Amino acid sequence: MRRNGTERGAEGPTDLPGSANDPDARWMALLMHAAFFLLLGASLARFLMRHPGETRTPWIIALSASLAVLYLLGPVLGSRPTPRRLAWLGVLVAVWMVLVVLAPSFAWCAVPLFYTGLRILPPRAALALVALLTVFVVAAQLRLATGFDPNLVLAPPAVAAVATAVFVHMQRQAVRQRELAARQRELIDDLLHTRRELAATERREGTLAERQRLSMEIHDTLAQGLSSQQMLLQAADRSWDTDPATARRHVLTATGIAEHNLAEARRFVHDLAPADLAEGGGLDAVLRTLAARETAQARGGLTVRCHVEGAPAAALPDRVQSALLRIAQGALANTTEHAEATAAALTLTHLDDRVVLDIADNGRGFDPDLPVPRPPDGVRGHGLPAMRARVQQLGGTLTVESAPGEGTVLSAAVPLPDPAAPPTPEERA
Repeated sequence: MRRNGTERGAEGPTDLPGSANDPDARWMALLMHAAFFLLLGASLARFLMRHPGETRTPWIIALSASLAVLYLLGPVLGSRPTPRRLAWLGVLVAVWMVLVVLAPSFAWCAVPLFYTGLRILPPRAALALVALLTVFVVAAQLRLATGFDPNLVLAPPAVAAVATAVFVHMQRQAVRQRELAARQRELIDDLLHTRRELAATERREGTLAERQRLSMEIHDTLAQGLSSQQMLLQAADRSWDTDPATARRHVLTATGIAEHNLAEARRFVHDLAPADLAEGGGLDAVLRTLAARETAQARGGLTVRCHVEGAPAAALPDRVQSALLRIAQGALANTTEHAEATAAALTLTHLDDRVVLDIADNGRGFDPDLPVPRPPDGVRGHGLPAMRARVQQLGGTLTVESAPGEGTVLSAAVPLPDPAAPPTPEERA
């Protein structure tokens, strides 16, 4: 991985690598800002106190102000190593060098400049700049000394080495943190993908098991009963003219079997109804329970709220309740798996002649006019057609309003039967 300035797209002149997401690095950047201006101010104050009224004083003040202004211009020029940025760094260092030549007390402003050079320049050029600044610091300290002092020769290189080592260490730590965060995101994505595949597999296995159970139930009850009715009616037809009493017994027996089959058919319908509705409580309560369950299962990733407006004049037919619940479940499943939404709302509105269910989310949305692509595994892809079929079977309508990036609103409106009208055969069954 390259460590030059091209990888530091959003960093300022004194921002550390990874400071956009690292609080410690941001504090270090602010500390380097403050250190530069404190050292600059202290150096200027020392010069004015030690050398009042000298002819070079106006130059020192002007150069100090210029150095401060140049340093503040760094963020304006951006953070990439563009020609303007490199020219700015060159002028900044040149002004500092002139100040050090005129007043050696400005030498310690080099420490923040170390970090600035290390962040902007490629590694070799940055090290060369650090070495050059260190030489100027050593020369300035020797000018201030009355005699030769080994500490003045060894201390500046030691400080420069420590500053460089700290920067390189923090840079490597930032790179490791970014790599670790990327690996964690990949692991989380893999885990979510695995959970979705497992859930889809469990749904398929549950569907197959339920189909097998129903096929055996139908074979052992309805199919056997219908076969018996057929044989009895055929026998009654053969003996209708010759033995009316026997034919009548056959018809009565077939009638009893039909009544038993009708009871079994009603039991199947009850078993196939959604379990939540079978437990009682009505559609309003079941939708609230569904919203709470989806919110809990999302573990903070999705918040589902339920709102009910009005009250039904009479209990909703079981077919209507079952269809609307299935539509709500399917819409929330699509929201969880595809919409990447953080909030969804279920709104059930009871009107005089119809009931309306709205499911809205703040997800990424889609273009309803485009065909829905079928996934390679074929697990999903029939959500909206299945919902529309359920509503149309009840004489209702399903509308979808969505656009990329603007969420989705799905509305299912189902007309209610007239309470004064006689019940249909399906309702009587």
